[in-house]
Amino acid sequence: MTDAHPTPDKTNVGGKFSRRQLLGIGGIFALGWGLAGTAMWWRRHERGRRADVFIGKAAGYDADLVSLVSAGLEELGVTRRQIQGKRVLLKPNLVETALGQAHINTHPALVVAAAEVFRRLDAAEVFVAEGQGHRRDSWLVLDESGMGRALAEAGLKFVDLNHDDVEPVANVGTWTDLEHLYLPKTLRSVDILVSMPKLKTHHWAGVTCAMKNLFGVMPGVVYGWPKNVLHWSGIPNSILDINATVRPTLAIVDGIVGMDGDGPIMGNPKPVGAVIIGTNLTAVDATCVRVMDLNPLGVPYLTQASGRLGPIHERNISQLGESIARLRTRFEVLDLPHLANVRRT
Repeated sequence: MTDAHPTPDKTNVGGKFSRRQLLGIGGIFALGWGLAGTAMWWRRHERGRRADVFIGKAAGYDADLVSLVSAGLEELGVTRRQIQGKRVLLKPNLVETALGQAHINTHPALVVAAAEVFRRLDAAEVFVAEGQGHRRDSWLVLDESGMGRALAEAGLKFVDLNHDDVEPVANVGTWTDLEHLYLPKTLRSVDILVSMPKLKTHHWAGVTCAMKNLFGVMPGVVYGWPKNVLHWSGIPNSILDINATVRPTLAIVDGIVGMDGDGPIMGNPKPVGAVIIGTNLTAVDATCVRVMDLNPLGVPYLTQASGRLGPIHERNISQLGESIARLRTRFEVLDLPHLANVRRT
């Protein structure tokens, strides 16, 4: 038979706790604080992700860019052994052309210099490829930008990724609802992919640097012009999915003359004198944004990439070469609500 009045718990008579109970409660609190502290460290240190980024100074496109890029790769620990015998794809930004507007696209001099560096490191093949997002005629863009002539003089092949054969690849990032990404077979066949963007603002994404530049590896025959499917899926999320799936090797950013204002096409030339190089594109882009005197924490694709694709906080990025402060140049962005957090206050 059960007692009508159960015997009280005498271990806590009068609201007092036994030594065993106090130790147990203390353990629970300690565990809680430990887990909270670990979570805080995890966020602060971006899941332990760290990266090096090199900043080189170049007064103009007639500078010794081969030596500058070579120095950057050496500082980053990129060795001949890592390049020797590999197929290298250089992916510049060739989005559009307009008379007298050379600051829209990656300058041919930097592309040719990078190719020479990889050749000296005994790459099996170095070539240039792009799938520009506006003009459908790739060869017209090559001609009007001056890139075509420069590549021909340097003996560099060009591949039009917009019209390449494609194959479906599982979407590793899953930030968008795209189950697969259709990638050019040429891209899938290379060992090293180098993103070579122009340092620019962007009227939707805030900035466009190494990560956004990879929109140009997505074939227009699948995604349209200007890659409408990716825009509909969300530009920041598409940037993240492409980078997570394609896994670029390196970035070499043309910040010798950038673009601010109404980028990526209609903005103003912005001389900076910088070439920014790194093996982690998230860290490279965060550094680029700081060189532009803008706020990386206000760029949606960077805050989402933080700790997942790479670091964006300065404490987790080792700056090599020139300091950010020495080359920092104020870039203006459009006065639009969705860009308010990109501007530094």
